Amino acid sequence: MRLHIIARGKIGRSPEAELVQRYAKRIQWPLSITELPDRGGSVPPAPQGSRTVMLDELGKQLTSMEIAERLGRWRDDGVRETRFLIGAADGFDDAERANADLLIAFGKATWPHMMARAMLAEQLYRATSILAGHPYHREG
Repeated sequence: MRLHIIARGKIGRSPEAELVQRYAKRIQWPLSITELPDRGGSVPPAPQGSRTVMLDELGKQLTSMEIAERLGRWRDDGVRETRFLIGAADGFDDAERANADLLIAFGKATWPHMMARAMLAEQLYRATSILAGHPYHREG
């Protein structure tokens, strides 16, 4: 299954970009990252049979194991791509949220979208490592 991060804003050459690349290189699943301008630009159309996950303040707070289990279930069900959408400063509206298969939040705090991108990349690496039986993740 392909993982696809679609994020608003240009990360450029920043410490956050370095973190994203560090984790992206470690992910063994196919991964692509699409950057969109803060305003305008279209989210690429979702491939048939894909899932859409939005990072949103109204989302569920999942554990790393729960994220891994969800990705594993989707992979095993034949989902070809899971798209992770990160909005700009104003986030998503209700219509956009309604079209998502899952809303997730990294806690109750508000995070800059560049940090959210780095945190997402790490969680995707962690989830794929869990599914591969790699010892990176430690519970308890």
